[in-house]
Amino acid sequence: MRDLFRNHVGTRGRGLFQGLTDAPQTSYKRFRRRLVCRERSSSNPPAVSTPLTTGWRCGSGFELDTVRQRLQLDSPPSFKDRGSAEQRDLQEFLTEASKERNGMKTPTVMPEEIPHDVIISCPSDKNVTQQGWIWRAAAQEDDDEQRTGREQKGFKQRKSDLLPFTVLNQTSVKRLAAPSLRNDFYTDVLDCSCNGMVALALGSTVHLWNSETQVGMGNLGPSPQSVPRHQQSVSCLRWSRDGRTLCIGIKSGEIVLWDVERRQKTRHVSSHSSEVGAVSWKQQLLSSASVLGWIHHFDPRAPGPLIGAALQTERVCSLQWSPAEDQLASGSTGGLLHIWDDDISGEASSKKPVLTMKQPTAVKAMAWCPWRGNTIATGGGWKDGKLRIWDTNAGTCVTAVTTDSQICSLQWAEQKRHVVTGHGLPHHQVTCWTWESDSLRSVQQFKGHSRRVLHLAMNPDHSQIFSAGADNVFHIWDIECL
Repeated sequence: MRDLFRNHVGTRGRGLFQGLTDAPQTSYKRFRRRLVCRERSSSNPPAVSTPLTTGWRCGSGFELDTVRQRLQLDSPPSFKDRGSAEQRDLQEFLTEASKERNGMKTPTVMPEEIPHDVIISCPSDKNVTQQGWIWRAAAQEDDDEQRTGREQKGFKQRKSDLLPFTVLNQTSVKRLAAPSLRNDFYTDVLDCSCNGMVALALGSTVHLWNSETQVGMGNLGPSPQSVPRHQQSVSCLRWSRDGRTLCIGIKSGEIVLWDVERRQKTRHVSSHSSEVGAVSWKQQLLSSASVLGWIHHFDPRAPGPLIGAALQTERVCSLQWSPAEDQLASGSTGGLLHIWDDDISGEASSKKPVLTMKQPTAVKAMAWCPWRGNTIATGGGWKDGKLRIWDTNAGTCVTAVTTDSQICSLQWAEQKRHVVTGHGLPHHQVTCWTWESDSLRSVQQFKGHSRRVLHLAMNPDHSQIFSAGADNVFHIWDIECL
């Protein structure tokens, strides 16, 4: 810039700087300001003799060009670009993975050869060591005397300083702290195992809490030596059906499998190149979905875990296997509810949903009915607000009821034969519904959240509802009286 200024002063406004008649008296700051203004306001390209490129854009040899190319790779591709070439690459990759599982030698697959959104890493990879997760025991709580002493001195703990599952009150409706809970409609970070162990993800850390003893067991999360914690933020989690393994989906596209009894990581799979939107178990097999529409099926016990894939045309925001494990439901942001069969092996091009149903808003809140096969419930967003019951055999909506509220989460209470919904505006309540004679009727509402109820879970005997809201509060609701 200063060289251009000296050139401009010496030539008295020739070439690019014609019109600046006071060139000999122009200061450097004034010269720079006029140059910028002139370049922004003029549509003419710079003179050929100048080193500046048109519109201030860098040429292909610019040193940050690789960053620009990486950004294009990481951006969601248009679905027109997901043609036969990518499907052929995926088929070849699945073939190689199948050979590896059968003990056959296969050539080394380089990262650039792996199709977009299909990147598998085994536990022995260096990448796993750099992004390792560790177990931390529960912090020791202050005893009652210390807590009472602080209260007598007028000590008030800030909300941001509260530990997860800290008791906020001792009334009939129990309120616990859930600090740093992501206010994200498309996350699914609360689940309760068949053993009564509650897993709640707060940022990049998953906290475990025993619902029977109501004691925090500890937490697990990235080690201090791993990549920045904001890249390890948990987007979804799900317990295996036997309650032994916790599957954790991460915003960066990775999946962590954790053996809670042994307190150690059993698998670290870098599968998706985008955020993991939902996960679901089929016995020992695992299905995961990304925001780019990919659905991957894994066998965590195999050296090459990927065994199949499918692709839908919109972001997957919910994913769940039916109780009989013969149907897989996936919900999209465009309001499509896809039903897939149980044949999960093979490439994406050969996989098509056997049934597709549509509602006006995203299918985020979704759950299969435990006692009635081929029946699934979905909740509508704030522009819809309807609770629907679908028959997946006929592909029709059996019944629907207007809730006049956004439905953020949904669960079935099998023992009570209820549908439980968590709502956003305007009341932020938890509602229990009975379903009799193909009609839905509200039987009770639980109010206490000040912001939308993002997540719901049930204890093993379905006598309690656990809810986590955007107000950073975890509620325990007792439904034994219903």
